[in-house]
Amino acid sequence: MSSHDEYLLDAQGNPVRDRFGRPVRRRPAANNTGNPTAAPVSPVSQPEPTRVEDFAHPQQSSWQAQGQHPQSPPQNQQRPQQYIPSPQVQQAQALQQSQLGHAPGGRRKAPRVRRRARGCLTAVLWLLIIGLVLSAASIIWFDTKLNRIEAQPAEHIADTAGTNWLLVGSDSRTGLSEEEAARLGTGGDIGSVRTDTIMVLHIPDNAEPTLMSIPRDSYVPIPGYGEDKINAAFTYGGAPLLIQTVEQTTGLRIDHYAEIGMGGLASVVDALGGIEICPNEPIDDPLAGITLDAVCQQADGPTALGYVRTRATALGDIDRVARQREFFAALVKKLTSPATALNPLRVFGTANNVAGSFTVDHDDHIWDLLKVGLAIRGGMRTVTIPYSGFADTESGNVLLWDEQQSQELFDSLRQ
Repeated sequence: MSSHDEYLLDAQGNPVRDRFGRPVRRRPAANNTGNPTAAPVSPVSQPEPTRVEDFAHPQQSSWQAQGQHPQSPPQNQQRPQQYIPSPQVQQAQALQQSQLGHAPGGRRKAPRVRRRARGCLTAVLWLLIIGLVLSAASIIWFDTKLNRIEAQPAEHIADTAGTNWLLVGSDSRTGLSEEEAARLGTGGDIGSVRTDTIMVLHIPDNAEPTLMSIPRDSYVPIPGYGEDKINAAFTYGGAPLLIQTVEQTTGLRIDHYAEIGMGGLASVVDALGGIEICPNEPIDDPLAGITLDAVCQQADGPTALGYVRTRATALGDIDRVARQREFFAALVKKLTSPATALNPLRVFGTANNVAGSFTVDHDDHIWDLLKVGLAIRGGMRTVTIPYSGFADTESGNVLLWDEQQSQELFDSLRQ
């Protein structure tokens, strides 16, 4: 082979050089004209010897020294073709990549559904956090609006089972204008505060709550004052003496105290949009400002107040305590109903009225009142202290308890 055939030439007849400036040798063609029995020599089995070139002073090759040019490569030499998959193969590959969650370029697709779900969950969590913070702030604010007094006496009887609340409805006109007093039918200032409603709410640990009414004309011993109507204890010594009297006559330790006046009761009912009352007989009492038929009906604040205060029925005070228990149950039912609990405006307005209308002991809080609502929302047993009759005394016409039956009732609540 001549020096012209030893190197590859371009179209102009110049030698093809590699990236280092060296001429590229032509690969030797397979020897098909030699001995047919001789095995072909593999190009891999005869590697080209490694040569070290002096790039700073390259030497001239033999074809350069002779001024000759290598021959150009044959024109019919085929170049390797790039593999292009068929459309069917491309479609199958795309389907497989989409099922695996990868883009055609090999990058993973963004999981949109997961991102959306994660975003929704984050938003819900933030809403819950904000709601909890606002609820806690509202509860604390409502707690500051409660009226507080020193209601508990200096000495208590021994602890008894469960939790006992003394609930008092007073005839206080405090804060009422002349127009409001006329609208509510409360009359003028009587000079002293009396209790129209006295109830003990007993909440056991694992049983149904009991709401026990104590008729205000009950004839009982009052510490330091002798026997008198039980509501006189409130007039003589306020909440502490009334609690002490109830504890000594019933044997139940009073743990909490809550009092509401006339104006407060009416405002709470109006904030709730009225409550349902069901008189057992027609009531016509101009002093209370009510005229009611013996049917279930919606009552606004003034009507509800007159309903729980009137004694213009056959049994007088006995009927009244029954209506007071009915009213209390209807009030709690309305307070805990979905129509109230799911209405933010009504919840805020009602809570604001309740907090401003109630008077509690210094150690009682708004969350204690919330616990009462939760405890009795499923229902409760209502009773009146059993009585044996009436008697005329220096204190007027009084109600006498049935000693045996009343003690049995008190014993059942102490266990």
